[in-house]
Amino acid sequence: MAGLGAKLPLVVDENDGAYKLLKTYAEMIKQNFKMLVLTCPGERIMDTHFGVGLRRYIFENNTEDTYDDIATATYEQVARYMPHVRVDDIQFGEIADNAISITFFYTILPLSLEDAVSITQATN
Repeated sequence: MAGLGAKLPLVVDENDGAYKLLKTYAEMIKQNFKMLVLTCPGERIMDTHFGVGLRRYIFENNTEDTYDDIATATYEQVARYMPHVRVDDIQFGEIADNAISITFFYTILPLSLEDAVSITQATN
């Protein structure tokens, strides 16, 4: 069966060919959303403004200001790089033990599909 792109992390798959593939637009958008949040600005070649850089917030104070900074960066990045997605809500877990946990709720506008992605980013 054909796919839309490689599923990350890369995993060898006998059914899909060389690697396991993303089969739906919802899967592809979820993966792209996750990459947008985890990529640090300056890390992507040819587009140094791409990415929220969630990892850089791990050692920040556990305050509303930190949450606001993450939310603002997320809304701005999604508006710029994923205009087909609307971020509906961002729920923060505690920043503790050198890790941050966030759940992003979003709507894929052309599909009228609501989805969520949870990310826990640690220092390791």
